[in-house]
Amino acid sequence: MTEKHDSPEAAVPHTEAEPLPYNRLSWKLDRFIVTIGKASSWLWIGVLLVVLANVFARFILNAGSVALEEMSWHLFGAAMMLTLSFAVVRDDHVRVDVLHEKFSLKTQAVIELAGILVLALPIIYLMIDVLIPYAYKAFELNERSQAPSGLPYRFIFKSVLPLSLILVWIALFSRALRCSTLLFRFPREIQIPRDDRNGGHPHP
Repeated sequence: MTEKHDSPEAAVPHTEAEPLPYNRLSWKLDRFIVTIGKASSWLWIGVLLVVLANVFARFILNAGSVALEEMSWHLFGAAMMLTLSFAVVRDDHVRVDVLHEKFSLKTQAVIELAGILVLALPIIYLMIDVLIPYAYKAFELNERSQAPSGLPYRFIFKSVLPLSLILVWIALFSRALRCSTLLFRFPREIQIPRDDRNGGHPHP
């Protein structure tokens, strides 16, 4: 008879879909990122509706709208940026290292941990440090589109840039914690509920 591990501290069996083990903090962080990612995915519906409305106004009513066109750009950009961290958690982002899949799991974890700590997290931090004043300045100046009939309150979209990178930073930090759990058994591995519909990934 197979023993069932009901304790949250029990080890998680590794699977091809989710090879890196979870620890308590990374599990909570990934659930948070997945929740934000799923909520942000609804923005794509907004993008579709605004684009359709703009096409209808331009080609059927012969009355194009600069505001609708700008809104489609802003919504598209926000949807892309706010779901970047979701791709990191799901490990669905594009990898440029063609040799990565040929390495053992521990070698992959070593490379990922070094890359995240030495390159990704510091660079993203510097980008956030620049983008927060960039968005705040737009708020102070009450910046709006240069087009006469364009959209106001451009600070809203500009604020999405640092916010999305903060989420990516959190997702990468969580990934680094999972690599540390595999390599050093710290933080300690925990058993997590699996959702077959999500391929074993965290679900809110």
